[in-house]
Amino acid sequence: MFRVTRIGIFGGTFDPIHVGHLAVASAAAHGLRLDQVLFVVAHQPWQKVGTRQITDSALRLAMVVAATNDRDDLIASSLEIDRGGSSYTVDTVEELRALHPDAELVLVVGSDVVADLATWHRHDELRDMVTVGVVDRPGDLGSEAPPGWTVERIAAPLVDLSSSLLRERLAAGEPVDYLVPRSALDIYEQWHTNAPAAEEGSP
Repeated sequence: MFRVTRIGIFGGTFDPIHVGHLAVASAAAHGLRLDQVLFVVAHQPWQKVGTRQITDSALRLAMVVAATNDRDDLIASSLEIDRGGSSYTVDTVEELRALHPDAELVLVVGSDVVADLATWHRHDELRDMVTVGVVDRPGDLGSEAPPGWTVERIAAPLVDLSSSLLRERLAAGEPVDYLVPRSALDIYEQWHTNAPAAEEGSP
């Protein structure tokens, strides 16, 4: 029996990627019956422009690649980085529809995000192109999506981690073991080991 391929779109800054992100993606892949979950690394997230310095996109992408390379169904995507400029989900969805015209696209979000979908760029068009897969914590009633959106919900035990706290710990040289995957940490450490040497050699 023919089954439509379902592709999850899990967008974020991933600054840095951590085990909470991986737990959400894994739960979504299973609970929403996704054939793939794309970790779409934002180039310039429109919600965060001007609020803080975003880590170099090449480093964030490399860390996501390292963190997901042990699972065939979790895939790092550079679509938004390659496109450049501000990152809008609707633009990414349009690209993915062109690449996978026969697939069902599922936008993976947390219950804290779903109520705000109507504030997103070109949300009326986005609403007609995706199913929204909401990952709730067990017992969390969650927020409702705006009218007209197609929504599927699953409950999954999630790891509540703050990326800003992890950035502070990394900057201070404090351990983040078991919070950030070791493979991603190796990329981070190699990047920052090589950075001073590159700066010294520049004109």
